[in-house]
Amino acid sequence: MLKHATNHTQIRWHSLSRTVKNDNYGNLKDIKSEIEKYTNDSNLTELQIVAKLEKHYFDKKVNENLKLYKKGKKKVSEITKDLKISPRKFYGILEKKNIEHKKYKKE
Repeated sequence: MLKHATNHTQIRWHSLSRTVKNDNYGNLKDIKSEIEKYTNDSNLTELQIVAKLEKHYFDKKVNENLKLYKKGKKKVSEITKDLKISPRKFYGILEKKNIEHKKYKKE
């Protein structure tokens, strides 16, 4: 969520997030117009908004996968393939979130 945003801008952000996520409403022109509206209401560029949306959905996907990892239902290799990241980056996420994992020593 954006820091230092007005309530109107926050409402617009949630609307934009729903617009991008909703497949029935997923017409590209509608998404573009929502991004343009949000751009006018905030001091961000369109690229910054798209980057924030990408980060939001990546974090959401990471959290879903971390829940499965903690329960032992998903392996690191499956998660890294789903998220399209390297195992090293995934272990970095685990360390950042203070989640216990097995550490391997290089010989």
